[in-house]
Amino acid sequence: MVKPTLLKVFAALALSCLLWVSSWAIAPTAHALTQIRLFDISYGSCPPDLAEGNVTTDGASMAANCYLVSGKAENATNKPVLNADIFGRIYDANGNSVMQNRTRLGSIDEVPPGISDFDLRITVPANQPTPLQLKQFKASGFSGRVRR
Repeated sequence: MVKPTLLKVFAALALSCLLWVSSWAIAPTAHALTQIRLFDISYGSCPPDLAEGNVTTDGASMAANCYLVSGKAENATNKPVLNADIFGRIYDANGNSVMQNRTRLGSIDEVPPGISDFDLRITVPANQPTPLQLKQFKASGFSGRVRR
């Protein structure tokens, strides 16, 4: 004869397995991170309306130069990519990092399928010499809306 406690354990185990398997059917779809290739990257001075009220990247109120980084973004998927974060490294003329301890530079709200243009505003302390060197630029985002 089977003990009643053993039956209770088996029933609880069977019920938990059933709930675990059925949760797959009701779980929301996962939106995978999509890589975006960034290329033809260049920079120039900001237009005067964007350059107003500049502060440096660490939030200090010191003299800063505003630059507009622009380039092309390639989304190789068939779906638009949303909230794509832009990563990259920016160095001054001496090879010193312009954005200390920071590789996330900004974001693109939506990258449609195919090749599209993007712009990114950055501020650089005025004492860092130009020309700037833009390296290792890439972006990644999601194929669905992400809560922020």
